[in-house]
Order: sequence, then structure tokens, then C-alpha cells
Amino acid sequence: MSKISDIDIITLIFGVIDELNEMLPADNRLAKSEDTKLSGSGGGLDSLGMVNLIVALEQKLSSWLGHDVGLIDDRAMQQDSSPFRTIGTLAEFIKNIPPE
Repeated sequence: MSKISDIDIITLIFGVIDELNEMLPADNRLAKSEDTKLSGSGGGLDSLGMVNLIVALEQKLSSWLGHDVGLIDDRAMQQDSSPFRTIGTLAEFIKNIPPE
């Protein structure tokens, strides 16, 4: 994925977090940090919140890159650890999506 930098990926994720936080109660909002847990034990998102995050990211990435991007695929499901654990692991996963 050469068209988008690491900083752009984090900025894009943080923008989606801002959108999600508008819908969440103040005490459930996600911090914009690479260490913020998204899923699993202590994760900040329930299943619907995770779906909203993934769909919004796919739309923004597809728009940015000019082609469809899917985050839920065999590559994501076959990893030993979920790429959706933290903002940082998600950013790393996005960075390594093969180009179209």
C-alpha cells in the first residue's frame, strides 16, 4: 500500500474514532492512541461498534486509494492475533494490505 503513509493511516483511523465517539456516551469514548484496545478483553467496542469502525474505515480507505478495500478477509481471519486488538495493530494491518 504505497499510496498512503503510516501517519495518514493513523490520521484516518483517528478520524473514524472521532465519528464513533460522537455516537458513544462520554464514559465509553475511545482514546486516540495506538495503544487503545478496540476488541477482546477490555476492548472499547462492542460487536456493532466494531462493525461500524470497519465499514467506515473501508469506505474511507477505498475513497483515498481509488479502489475497493476490504478489511475482513482470509488474511485477517488467519492471523494468530486479531489485527483489530488495538488502533496500532489495526494500523499495521492496513499498512500491509496488498495493493490492488
